[in-house]
Amino acid sequence: MAKFTPDTIDRVRAAADMVEIVSAHTDLKRAGGGRYMGLCPFHEERSPSFSVNATEKLYHCFGCGVGGDLFEFVMSTGNLDFPDAVEMLADRYGVEITREQEDPKAEKRRQERVRLTELMERAGAFFANFFQTADEASKARQYLAGRGLGEEILKEFGVGYAPSAWDTLLVRSQQAGFKVGELERAGLAQKGRNGGFYDRFRERITFPIRDSRGRAVGFGARAMRDEQGAKYINTAENELFHKSEILYGIDRARAAMARADRAILVEGYTDVIALHQEGLAESVGIMGTALTEQQVAQLSAVVNTVILALDADAAGQKAMLRAQEVAAGRQLQILVAAMPDGIDPAEMVIEEGGADRFRALVESAVDLAEFQVDLILAGVDLDSPRDRDRGLAEASPVLAKLPPGATRQELTRRVGERLQIDSSVVISRVESEEQSGGQTSQPAREAVAGSPGPAVPVSAGPDASPAPPTVLSRRERSERWLLAMCVAKPDEGRQWLEKLDTRHLSSPLIERTVAWLKEHLDDPASGLDPQDRELQKMIAALVARADPDLVGTGSIRRNYMELELAALEDEISEAAKAGDAARRAELQRHRSELVERLRKAAIDEPAA
Repeated sequence: MAKFTPDTIDRVRAAADMVEIVSAHTDLKRAGGGRYMGLCPFHEERSPSFSVNATEKLYHCFGCGVGGDLFEFVMSTGNLDFPDAVEMLADRYGVEITREQEDPKAEKRRQERVRLTELMERAGAFFANFFQTADEASKARQYLAGRGLGEEILKEFGVGYAPSAWDTLLVRSQQAGFKVGELERAGLAQKGRNGGFYDRFRERITFPIRDSRGRAVGFGARAMRDEQGAKYINTAENELFHKSEILYGIDRARAAMARADRAILVEGYTDVIALHQEGLAESVGIMGTALTEQQVAQLSAVVNTVILALDADAAGQKAMLRAQEVAAGRQLQILVAAMPDGIDPAEMVIEEGGADRFRALVESAVDLAEFQVDLILAGVDLDSPRDRDRGLAEASPVLAKLPPGATRQELTRRVGERLQIDSSVVISRVESEEQSGGQTSQPAREAVAGSPGPAVPVSAGPDASPAPPTVLSRRERSERWLLAMCVAKPDEGRQWLEKLDTRHLSSPLIERTVAWLKEHLDDPASGLDPQDRELQKMIAALVARADPDLVGTGSIRRNYMELELAALEDEISEAAKAGDAARRAELQRHRSELVERLRKAAIDEPAA
């Protein structure tokens, strides 16, 4: 896809309300001078250390070190790439997008996708209006009302009804200028045996399925009569709709998920809608399928905990155990809210006291491993020694995957007591599983790079290799703090920037940052290449951290001397390796003088 024009990026940035965007994820309070403070949405904290610069549209956390501009924030909280973040903000704030000249074929594909998305939106609006007004849809309205779903929440989710006639949507869409081939590609029409086309969804309640940006990509549809075939059908897989990549309700739930730092995962459309109606807006649905890696990637980008509230039948249990497999390698805690047999969340919450009962199940959710062990033990015939051995064989790999600690110890004890097997036998079997590869690791999330504070973990992709969190060295902290002070007080900082060269700096990124600041110190956040996300994040974090009130007399000079000291120590080490005793002695003399100057500077004014 072609790049956005620089003018597009600037217009989107100018139109977007940074405080409004961030406030969907954390409460902000004005701190003066166009700055706001709040609890960091990227790590758990009790005292606000998350700063938002509403004027420059930047953010920075002094606690965990994350920082960036409004595009970076939307990308991080929404699991979006840069083009999607720009398009989402442009849609939200009514900014027209223009792109640099691109390959005609690529442009044609993009325009076709836009057409299909528009067609899906029109279909959703038609179904919703028919549901609300048509006599034919009265039975559907009564059914959903009987499930406790109010008119307002049904409108919010765009619930609709597809009429029973064979070609109502087909005809209306053609009248609006869409071609039959477009309806077929969108999964709204299908070809009959005699060659003609007809509506795919007929006499069914429709549930629009939207992607994380809120764009309609497909429909789920529930039959109203037993003889209609499958109770639920979905849009067939096509260029817009990939069921394994979507979580129902993710567009509405994402902000609530980020605030709660958890997602409640349920199976059906009405489950999600019912829970949102009860205020549990962090709920999303897997639409009756097993949890996939793509869905886990979306969840882990926003929350640290997923609570499974799936049906207690065999399919639901299988889906829960599948969740453990696809979440392996991610720092994502999987808990289970054990649902009673024969009842789903939507049915539970409409009972008297049912909403509180469901909340209690969620709050008391157990670790997936504990649920799995209890499930295994519940299926063991205790009168059969052979079946007890089978239970031990199935439980041991689960225990082996747990790190040593109280949870593992408790579950080991529970297995021994339930199966009437000596604990030493259970421990031996678990250790054997570990040695044979039963132990799985939880690699650390990839560290965020380019921020002046210590890095924090973020979710890595499914193919990413484990990377430990980065901890900045004293030298790295000094150079970043020096640059932030130069931004805060450009008149004083400019002379010190000119003194910096490659011998002072720890990485190519910092070298590029210094080069940029030397030319753009008065307004460092403007004019950056929108594709250079690494430099954008660094500059954004420096600007967010820049506070003239924190720059005392001589502070910049002292930090420069720290970097000069680090450079001297590098040169002393190189002279020693080269066997140049004279050079080494001269450098050590300079180092001693500099250390004394730093000592006196620290006495005169403590470091910031």
